[in-house]
Amino acid sequence: MTRLRKVLSDLFPAFQRGARRLGFHVDYFGAAPSGDEGLYAPLFQPWRSAQWKARLRANDPKSLVSLDRKYLLYQFMSSAVDRCQGEVAECGVYQGGTAHILASRLREAGRTLHLFDTFAGMPDTNPEQDKHSAGDFRDIDLAAVQAYLAEFDNVRFHPATLDAVADDTFAFVHIDLDIHDAILSATEFFYSRIPSGGIIVYDDYGFPSCPGARKAVDTFFEGKAETPIVLPTAQCLILKQ
Repeated sequence: MTRLRKVLSDLFPAFQRGARRLGFHVDYFGAAPSGDEGLYAPLFQPWRSAQWKARLRANDPKSLVSLDRKYLLYQFMSSAVDRCQGEVAECGVYQGGTAHILASRLREAGRTLHLFDTFAGMPDTNPEQDKHSAGDFRDIDLAAVQAYLAEFDNVRFHPATLDAVADDTFAFVHIDLDIHDAILSATEFFYSRIPSGGIIVYDDYGFPSCPGARKAVDTFFEGKAETPIVLPTAQCLILKQ
C-alpha cells in the first residue's frame, strides 16, 4: 500500500495538469494526522475542535455569525490587541453573540469593548446600494443585551452614537452593519483613530445580500495605503498602515 501510495503521489501532478486543461481543479488530500481526523473537512479547521467550539460559543442562539467567522474574528482581534495600544469596538451588536466572545478575551487583556448599535433594528437603508430594509433585525433590545453581557465590567454601550469615543484610540474594530451608509460612516470615524498595525474586520463584505457593504469599503479605501484583504468567509480585513 505504501508503494502504491508513492506511485499515485508521483503521478498526481501530471493528472492535475491534465484536469486543469479540461477546466477542472483537482486537489490531493491525504489522511488526516492521527487524533485530528475531525478537524479536517477536508482541510484543517481548528474551530471544529471542542476547545474552540466552547471558546467561540458554538451553540449560542444570540449570534448569527458562523463558527469559522467567529474564529477569524477572535484571532485577528487577539493579534491586534497583543501588538497595538487602544481599545476595541464592535459596530452592529444585534443580540450580543460576538460581543460576548470579544468581551471575554478582552477581560483577560485588560481592555474595554465599546458596543455601537441602534438596539432597535436596521436604520434607514440606501435603496441604491442595499437589499436590507429599515427595521430588519429589530428583535433586539438594549436592556436584554445588557443583561446578556452583565458578567463583563469591561463593556460600554453606546446606542446610535460614536461621539462618546471621539478622543479614544482603537487597536481593533469589528464592523458588522450590513448596509452601505452605516459602514461608510463607521469607517470614516474609526480610520483615523486606529494606529499602525491596528485591524478592522468587516463581516458582510462578501455576502450577496449586502452589496452595499463591499461598495462602502471599496469606496473608502480607494487611493488609501491599505488594500482590503478578502477572506473566504465573506469577511474582509484591513491592516492599518
